[in-house]
Amino acid sequence: MLLALDDAISTAVLAGRGADAEIHGVIDVSNKTEARIGAISLGHAIQFVANASVLGYDVRGAMVLYGEPGTPSLRIWDCEHLWAQYGGALLQPEREAP
Repeated sequence: MLLALDDAISTAVLAGRGADAEIHGVIDVSNKTEARIGAISLGHAIQFVANASVLGYDVRGAMVLYGEPGTPSLRIWDCEHLWAQYGGALLQPEREAP
């Protein structure tokens, strides 16, 4: 069942990778304040959260919000998994059907 849920999340994220997303709960370690990150695409938000710890951010409490209200947020482990699995494909523009 968990695999089916992961597949559903992956499919939804890939389909909406260009949609607007918000990131909350990222702490700038240098000044210990919450980082203000403007609206960015979902793919870029996933990339940022997956790699933010090496850039000096604490993302243990990070949430990526996207989609319609009620869509589950993505947490650090979701972002790391999605980035490891799809990488640069998350940053590519969505292709329209022919």
